[in-house]
Amino acid sequence: MQKDAYTLIMEAIEAGVYKPGDRLVESELAERLGVSRTPVREALQRLETQAMLTRDGRSLIVASLDHNQLAELYAVRTELEGLAARLAARHATPEEVRVLRSMVTEDRGLLGGDPRALSRANKRFHKQIHLASHNRFLVQQLDLVHRSMALMANTSFAAEGRDEVALDEHDQIVRAIEAGDGEAAYQALKSHISKAFETRLRVDSGELRLR
Repeated sequence: MQKDAYTLIMEAIEAGVYKPGDRLVESELAERLGVSRTPVREALQRLETQAMLTRDGRSLIVASLDHNQLAELYAVRTELEGLAARLAARHATPEEVRVLRSMVTEDRGLLGGDPRALSRANKRFHKQIHLASHNRFLVQQLDLVHRSMALMANTSFAAEGRDEVALDEHDQIVRAIEAGDGEAAYQALKSHISKAFETRLRVDSGELRLR
């Protein structure tokens, strides 16, 4: 199925092709995506409505998150992700649990490599937990939260020492889901997100370096 202009632009932002502060020009996007300007114009309007883009004079640029917005986003994400883990511990099928376990195992092969590859693997892992919650409304809300996460210039996996620790945290989350322990899964995922937020704050403050 052919992707529409909105999806293609959104994926480019999530992949870091367009970063916070980058200007998006309708004609250039149409040429790059191989579509006419009308669907690009409609996609840009939709992204602006969703606060993914903001205006700088007459130009549209990829939005960025200030400190307060970042804190608000992580506060919501922590609770929703924790809830997803709790529900996954109750409702995940054996097949879904095995997929989560295989993700943790396979992702260790990415350690020390490209932080963006680990970031993509991390998104797949969290998405699998969302789906394993078997709650469509929660999945929809988490999709919105993760869309806003694309407005952060760097992945926390780029911080020195974070990648291996994060995968250990993933292992703890899966262990709790495997055991059917909803409370332990909830607490493990909340702690995981809290540490990711702390890492991001330390990077932003200059305390931690990016590799």
